[in-house]
Amino acid sequence: MADNSFSDGVPSDSLEAAKNASNTEKLADQVMQNPQVLAALQERLDSVSHTPSSYIETLPKAVKRRINALKQLQVKCAHIEAKFYEEVHDLERKYAALYQPLFDKRREFITGDAEPTDAESEWHSENEEEDKLAGDIKNKAVITEKEAAAAEEPNPKGIPEFWFTIFRNVDMLSELVQEYDEPILKHLQDIKVKFSDPGQPMSFVLEFHFEPNDYFTNSVLTKTYKMKSEPDKADPFSFEGPEIVDCDGCTIDWKKGKNVTVKTIKKKQKHKGRGTVRTITKQVPNDSFFNFFNPLKASGDGESLDEDSEFTLASDFEIGHFFRERIVPRAVLYFTGEAIEDDDNFEEGEEGEEEELEGDEEGEDEDDAEINPKVRWNPIRP
Repeated sequence: MADNSFSDGVPSDSLEAAKNASNTEKLADQVMQNPQVLAALQERLDSVSHTPSSYIETLPKAVKRRINALKQLQVKCAHIEAKFYEEVHDLERKYAALYQPLFDKRREFITGDAEPTDAESEWHSENEEEDKLAGDIKNKAVITEKEAAAAEEPNPKGIPEFWFTIFRNVDMLSELVQEYDEPILKHLQDIKVKFSDPGQPMSFVLEFHFEPNDYFTNSVLTKTYKMKSEPDKADPFSFEGPEIVDCDGCTIDWKKGKNVTVKTIKKKQKHKGRGTVRTITKQVPNDSFFNFFNPLKASGDGESLDEDSEFTLASDFEIGHFFRERIVPRAVLYFTGEAIEDDDNFEEGEEGEEEELEGDEEGEDEDDAEINPKVRWNPIRP
């Protein structure tokens, strides 16, 4: 008869636990003998051990202390850089005053208030020789018709629809323009950039000057962009230069029935008790470029905006920056399309770089990307 004295004295659940532990050890041994599992574990350990933060943690306390001192120096560098950009802003203001007489003359030529002299209107194109040869041949062929054609050729005042044409040519702007915006934008005569006065917080104002029209009584519509050039106290190392942080629009004094930023809809309502039906009308927002002058406000109370609002605000800041840095200084080149070709060529180069780097970026989590409504740029023009 078998001796069960040992098993009789040990609880059954203890025996079960011992068996499970034994099975776990066997399973662990089997797993650790699998070369693929071992390679994966080693790769995981290597990735952890080689991160900068993990390396810093292994350094002696005295070395960490010196690293902290370097960070203090870096913060001071950021504050000096911020001061540099403030002085650059002052320099931009100074040179804006030098540009303005040229922009004023540009407006006069566009509106027809002044006519350029022969010297002012002389321009040599890159294909001047080809153009001259073609012109000579054409002149010889149609010399008898030239005088009659010249007499019939229209001579409109100024450059018709100058700024409206720019809106159509530039994708970023044409996407905002609805069909019912177009007749209004044809009355746009000038766009100016005004910088904040010395000693005032950094900002700039876009001024849209309109001739008298049937849509609103304002002669000027404004959009103010507020900027800052100082490191964030909570994250000073993120400082990369001036950034737009907020913007203000203006009130458009629409003439009766001409407000394109709203539309009137009719809605039927049924009375719960009597069952009668009535039709009511109400105004709802309408897509329009002129919503540009009624922007979202950046959250200043610590509450974060939803993703759609942040995207809208970021797009607004980008458009304001584009007007200031590209459209206003180089308007004629956006009218002719030459600046657009330059922009397209630049973008193609950037896309090429992205394709080359694509392989190195595999595995990155796209969800980690955050929308930042602030727009930063280097204000120093080449």
